[in-house]
Amino acid sequence: MVRLVPRETKFFDMFSEMSGNLEDGARVMLELFRNYQDVPAQVQKIKDIEHKGDDMTHAVLIKLNQTFITPFDREDIHRLASSIDDVLDFINSAADRLVNYKITDPPPAALKLAEIILKQAQEITQGVRLLEKNQHVLEHCVEINRLENDADTVTRAAISNLFDSEKDPIRLIKIKELLEVLELATDKAEDAANVLETVVLKSA
Repeated sequence: MVRLVPRETKFFDMFSEMSGNLEDGARVMLELFRNYQDVPAQVQKIKDIEHKGDDMTHAVLIKLNQTFITPFDREDIHRLASSIDDVLDFINSAADRLVNYKITDPPPAALKLAEIILKQAQEITQGVRLLEKNQHVLEHCVEINRLENDADTVTRAAISNLFDSEKDPIRLIKIKELLEVLELATDKAEDAANVLETVVLKSA
């Protein structure tokens, strides 16, 4: 059967741009934790990247409303755009807390979580770029899920140690919330992986 109206494949390029922008945000956050200086300026960089990500997400949704035949299910396009955007939102939320809570010495676990988030972002990028040909996407989904499990382990251990060692209750609350927001970013990356997996399995 000949398809008279071709599928709109520009979505693949748009998702590649979104995931690349997510990588940029994750990379700035990692560098911030590695070299904890000039924090407000670095946080502003993350905020600018997050705003750019919002614009990209909006563009996907507009394109979705204008497109008659999509390369995969409309609801999955919406979910993938939203989940990639959510990861960046939580990166931005963590960055905000560094400034708003005046955190001068984040715990080592924050750096570990930032490393995990960047790795997840890189896996999302690779998975998205393979999506059009539908090849080896699931391998990247599995790795994103494994990294999320690592993040859970890091967060639980860090919060347990925080309750054992931190004497200042206000700092305890601030650091605990920072770690939890970073961990939520890894959860949202797993959500993106789950959408990618769904798309692949539906087209198998």
